Amino acid sequence: MALDEAILAAVGSGQSPPTLRLYGWQPPCLSLGYAQRSTDIDPARLATLGWSLVRRLSGGRAILHTDELTYSLTLPIDHPLAAGSVVDSYRRLSAALLSAVQRLGIDAETARHDPNRHGDFKAICFETPSDYEITAGGKKLIGSAQVRQSKAILQHGTLPLSGDVARICDGLLLADDAIREQARHSVRQQAVTLSDAAGRAISWDEAAAAVLTAFAEILKVRLTPGALSEAEWTHTEKLRRERYITPEWTQRR
Repeated sequence: MALDEAILAAVGSGQSPPTLRLYGWQPPCLSLGYAQRSTDIDPARLATLGWSLVRRLSGGRAILHTDELTYSLTLPIDHPLAAGSVVDSYRRLSAALLSAVQRLGIDAETARHDPNRHGDFKAICFETPSDYEITAGGKKLIGSAQVRQSKAILQHGTLPLSGDVARICDGLLLADDAIREQARHSVRQQAVTLSDAAGRAISWDEAAAAVLTAFAEILKVRLTPGALSEAEWTHTEKLRRERYITPEWTQRR
């Protein structure tokens, strides 16, 4: 998360070009949305499970990052792909994400707002798709969030590759085991992994290749491999030390 924010600042200041970053997580980590209550999480359970905890710069609800591909795209605010409202840019970027999962053999589509559809557990991101997020068989497949600041936009999101999408419920603060099991059932009804949607195992490398190809072709951009600058690494470490590993940031709400 510190890397994503450092890249956001560098792109916004013109020191770095538009950047697409693909990464994974080790150990598993539960991320809270920027404005989400930290009381949604059970710290004792996280410690027992060996999961880390971080608060994202972007909004939304809790996500468990494990067995997944995470993408982040950072653009100057005046970039054509960022033009218009948040929903406008979501729509453009969702076209690339949709193409990526379709390349993996998944019959997917973009979600449209349904005022009658909602999850029972408001702490969990993958219970309900937002406008232009990707679904398969009516279940949420990709969760994304966007933040705009420093004259740039950052959109990052997760493509769950495999495993039980309901594992996140094991780290939530819930009243009892019956409610926890209800939460697990609800998430499994509303969300799906890429491998389950495709009916076969999909590796991180295969998913990453599909994302890179789709972003280049659908968004009509030329992707050039690169490394973080020394300034980005320095800013990352400062953000990590002063913000992302501190209780003041993680428990700010």
